[in-house]
Amino acid sequence: MAKLSIVISAYNEQKKIRACLESAKWADEIIFVDNSSTDKTAKIAKEFTKKIYTAKNDPKKIDLQKNLGIEKATNDWIFLLDADEVITPELKEEIKETIEINNSAVNGYSVPRKNIIFGRWIEYTGWYPDYQLRLFRKGKGKYEETHYHEPIKVAGNTEKLLSNLEHYNYDSVSQFFYRGLQVYAPNEAEELLRKGYVFSYADVIKFPFKEFLSRYFAREGYKDGFHGLVLSLLMAFYHLAVFVYLWEKKKFIDDDAFGTDKFKNEIKEAGKELVFWINKKKIDEEKDMIKKTFLKLKRKLQV
Repeated sequence: MAKLSIVISAYNEQKKIRACLESAKWADEIIFVDNSSTDKTAKIAKEFTKKIYTAKNDPKKIDLQKNLGIEKATNDWIFLLDADEVITPELKEEIKETIEINNSAVNGYSVPRKNIIFGRWIEYTGWYPDYQLRLFRKGKGKYEETHYHEPIKVAGNTEKLLSNLEHYNYDSVSQFFYRGLQVYAPNEAEELLRKGYVFSYADVIKFPFKEFLSRYFAREGYKDGFHGLVLSLLMAFYHLAVFVYLWEKKKFIDDDAFGTDKFKNEIKEAGKELVFWINKKKIDEEKDMIKKTFLKLKRKLQV
């Protein structure tokens, strides 16, 4: 019979860790990596497992801390769980069934993740299904630790599960700003440079504007209501921050040639894209109304 280890890495998560651990207590083993928490995180973890390991807290080495937990796991299969995540009953049953079937051709599985942000499940705006590769065979998965917040690498074939993992993501705006602007944005700037990004002053407009259009229109953020609008704007601001960090790494060099005319041209191009998406949304809504009217008429004729 295949057995499962659930690996959790956490730092100062006393508010969320109990719900996380409660959802994991059915596993054959819980490996808990405490990143030198100063609150009651480790104390709460001791109620659920004796296999607790301590690591130095370093937000930029979170993947290294997870690798420690992966190395300590002893069972056939490993499931990675973050402290602000909860395994739903449906996902629990699907995981158990999946490892029991034990398809030798598959070494890992991604799960769809429901992001709850500012108290609401964000169904659109690019946050769902948000597949995360979390279930894998022992010895087949590891973080490469090349940059912060990277996906795990699993050797061999992978497939997708159907049941959701719940992610209690940003609880507050200040939390979004801290993680996004102080942790994620500078790291993304470093990663872009590592991949050969060529600095362009025009990106101060292109980065945030394209992100807003992508979130709010292309990924239908408007269907998430006011949450979708605000999150699309916040993500645009995040991408502005990425550009500013890139500029900082260029020693804040100035471009006297990037004057009013160039600025106007970039704004004009951005405006064209905005008009395109607004018109597309109107057309889609009209098609939807026609479809709804047709279905209503069809139902009446069937009566």
